[in-house]
Amino acid sequence: MRLVFAGTPEVALPALDALAESDHELVAVVTRPDAAVGRSKKLIPTPVAQRAEELGIEVLRPGHPRDPEFVARLTELAPDCCPVVAYGAILPAHVLEIPTHGWVNLHFSLLPRWRGAAPVQRAIMAGDAETGACVFDIVPELDAGDVYAELRTPIEPTDTAGDLLDRLAQSGGALLARVMDDLEAGTAVGTPQPEDGVTIAPKLTVAEAEVDWSADDAEIDRRIRGCTPAPGAWTTFRGERFKIHAAHPVGGARLDPGAIATSKQWLQVGTGSRPLELDLVQPFGKKAMRAADWARGVTFEAGERFGA
Repeated sequence: MRLVFAGTPEVALPALDALAESDHELVAVVTRPDAAVGRSKKLIPTPVAQRAEELGIEVLRPGHPRDPEFVARLTELAPDCCPVVAYGAILPAHVLEIPTHGWVNLHFSLLPRWRGAAPVQRAIMAGDAETGACVFDIVPELDAGDVYAELRTPIEPTDTAGDLLDRLAQSGGALLARVMDDLEAGTAVGTPQPEDGVTIAPKLTVAEAEVDWSADDAEIDRRIRGCTPAPGAWTTFRGERFKIHAAHPVGGARLDPGAIATSKQWLQVGTGSRPLELDLVQPFGKKAMRAADWARGVTFEAGERFGA
């Protein structure tokens, strides 16, 4: 089949690579426009645009997929199907109708649970025991189309959103390529999603990533892992933002929420239940470092705590 791939961030690269190595003809990619980065505001191509250029594939960067020039070029390319991974824009109905087999999305959840922009992050924060990836037919309603294929994986107790996305991106890329094979062979069967069990996974905000130390240790642990690497869990210390990249629940004496206990080897913080030991932290204006190393360089005042 003639394919036009749509994707933007790094998590879309395994699928792009799988399709480029398949027997299908990858004639172009669609991605978000170059973005201004850093103080210099230099325009940087998306990871998908960079990989497509390495592969010698035409790159389309519409400001919006309804742009007439983009629609005309896509029509001219005459794709049989447009596989999608994290493209980042809503596709209008008249654009969905251009490919013979439509637009087919790789989504990182077990639909209909966690439709939306942050399914992996929300699954970890909710304490789900497993998640997965679905390949489904894109329809105008959010992530509601028929599902062609899915894979399942347990959520490990130490998984961050980044860990889980990396795993799902690799296995999901192969799944998406297999669905392209099935569509070409005429053997793909789309299964309607059940009406029960629908949940929505909106993009995480920075405000949601703030740690509430009065919550229990398991809930805080899930929030930190669900917000890692982005937007990044945080609290405050002496009025400044203090990022927490990794932590784990521990036993030991109970501490008041946010209260700090240290030794030469560890830094623990009180929660609504058991203490949480911080592993990797990033004080304001500094690089990430081991929590115990940071704590050895601080003279704590009596009663001082995080988030106060």
